[in-house]
Amino acid sequence: MKTDVIAQVKKTILDSIEKNIKQSNFQIKIIPEIILLTPKNKSHGDLSTNIAMQLSRELKLKPLDIAHFIVDNLNIKDSIIGEVEMVRPGFINFCLKENWLYQVIDEIREKGEDYGKVNLGKGKKIQVEFVSVNPTGPLHVGHGKCAAVGDALSNILKAAGYKVEKEYYINDQGRQIDLLGQSVQVRYNNLLGERMEFPADGYKGEYIVDIAKEVIEKFQDKYKDRDDQESREFFKEFTLKNILEGIKEDLKNFGVEFDAWFSESSLYKQNKLQEVIELLQQKGFLYKEKGALWLKTTVFGDEKDRVVIRKNSIPTYFASDIAYHQDKYQRGFEKIIDIWGADHHGYIQRMKAAVQALGYPEDSLGVLIVQFVTLIRDGKEVGMSTRGGEFITLRDLIKEVGKDVARYFFLMRSHDSHTEFDLDVAKSQSMENPVYYIQYAYARICSIIKKAEQAGVKMDKSKVIKLQLLNQEEEFELIKKLSSLKEVIKKSALTWKPHFLTTYLYDLASSFHKYYTVHRIITEDEELTRARLILIDCTRIVLFNSLKILGVSVPESM
Repeated sequence: MKTDVIAQVKKTILDSIEKNIKQSNFQIKIIPEIILLTPKNKSHGDLSTNIAMQLSRELKLKPLDIAHFIVDNLNIKDSIIGEVEMVRPGFINFCLKENWLYQVIDEIREKGEDYGKVNLGKGKKIQVEFVSVNPTGPLHVGHGKCAAVGDALSNILKAAGYKVEKEYYINDQGRQIDLLGQSVQVRYNNLLGERMEFPADGYKGEYIVDIAKEVIEKFQDKYKDRDDQESREFFKEFTLKNILEGIKEDLKNFGVEFDAWFSESSLYKQNKLQEVIELLQQKGFLYKEKGALWLKTTVFGDEKDRVVIRKNSIPTYFASDIAYHQDKYQRGFEKIIDIWGADHHGYIQRMKAAVQALGYPEDSLGVLIVQFVTLIRDGKEVGMSTRGGEFITLRDLIKEVGKDVARYFFLMRSHDSHTEFDLDVAKSQSMENPVYYIQYAYARICSIIKKAEQAGVKMDKSKVIKLQLLNQEEEFELIKKLSSLKEVIKKSALTWKPHFLTTYLYDLASSFHKYYTVHRIITEDEELTRARLILIDCTRIVLFNSLKILGVSVPESM
C-alpha cells in the first residue's frame, strides 16, 4: 500500500506530543484529533495544524508556547517534512519535500473510490434522525434543507468510519392526527353535497381536498354523512398513509432514503411509554403537582421542570420523545444525533436533561438546529406561502431547479446559518451556478480522457508514469487540493458540518478549471500527456467521491 502523506505528518506530530507528555511539558490524558489542512496562503507551507490552539485550554498555556514545545520535539529526519514554522497565534506550518505530491497521486490511483475514507469512527454505532415532519402535509423547502443536511452528514460519518443508521420518526399519535383525519372527512362530505362544519384548527390546504377526492374515487359515498368511530378512524388512517407515501416519494426523488421509519404510536402499543415513566419514578426524578406528573429537568440544567403526564392523564409530546430516545439507546446506539428545525431550539436542554435522567451521558445526544430558508427570485424574496396557507413544497423546488442543485444549495453554508436560495442562479446553466461549475469540471475531465483514448493514448495502470513531469505551479496546487479530501472529511465528521465539503469541492473544481485554462492536457509529448491524464483522472476520482457523499450526481457529459 502506498504511503499516506497526511498520516506520516500526523504521526510525527503525535510522537512529539507524546514525547512532551513523557518530559512532563504537557499534562494531558487524551490527545485531540490532529487536523491538517492546506493553507490558502501559499507562503504558509503545504500543510498546517491548529493542534497547539486545541491543547491551549486544557494545558492553560499560550498556543505559541505549546507550538514551540511540539516543534522542538519533532523528529523530521528522513521524513517527508522539509521545513517547519510557527505562526501566531499558534499555527504550525509544514513545508514538505517535493516528492510528497507524487505519493498523493499514487495513493489516489490505488484507493480509487475508497480515497477520502478515514477510520475516525472505528465502527462506532451512531444514529442520525432527521426530517421527522408531522405527517399532516407535504414537505416544504425548509424540510428539504433538513433532509439535505441529515443525509449528507450521514454519508460523511460513514466515510469517516462510523456505522450509521438514518431514521425518520413518524409523529402519528395525538390530536394533530385526529384533526387531520377530521379535516379530510369534512371536505369529503362537502364534496358530496353535505354541510359539515370544518374543525376550528383543521388543515385547510388544497392537498386536503385532493385526498378527499381520492376517497370519493375509491369508496364513492360509503362514508357520506357519517361521524362515528369507524369512519373517523378510516379517514385518519387513509389520510396518514396518503401523506406518508407522498413524503417518502418526495424524499426518494431528493435522493434521501431512510434505514428505518419509527412510528410514535408503536411506543404506546408496546407499552414503552409506561416503562419509561416507571423507570424515571424509580430513579426519583418524577413528582406530582397540580394533578400533573413532572420531570425534574432542572436537576440537569433546564430552566424549569417539565410536565410529562397532564392532569387529564394524557402524555405530553415530551413524554413520547423521552420514550423514543430510550428506545434508541436500547437499540445499541452509542451516539444519537437529532436534526431539528429552528423553532425547536428551546427544546434542546430539556431533551438533554431527560437523557441524563435516563442514565446516559449528556454528550451521547447531539442536536443540530437547521436555520430557515428564503427563496430569492429576480433579486426579491419569494413569498413562502400561498393565500391558501400552503408552503412552497420541496416537490415544487425539485421540479424547478432539480435535485442536485437543491441539495448543493442547501449545503453551501453551515446548517446553523440562514440560507438565501437564489432561484435564478440555481436554474442557470453557467459557471455562476456552483453545481454546474463542479459538474462541468467532472464532465470535462471525462471528455478529455475519452478524447485521449480515441487518439490512442490510454491510461495503463501497469505502466510507470513519470509523475516528475508534473512540475508546474498549477499542477502542484491541484495535487495539494486533492490531498486535502481526507482531512476535510474528518473535519466535517468531527464538527457535523457538511458545508466544509461543498466549499472544498468548489475550490477543487476551481483549481482544475484554472489548470485546464493554463495548460494543455493532450500534448505532443506522450509521456507528459500520460502524466497529466493521470493527474486529471485523480481529480475525477476525488470529484466523484465527494459528490457521491453529498448526494449530487456526476454526469460524464453536459
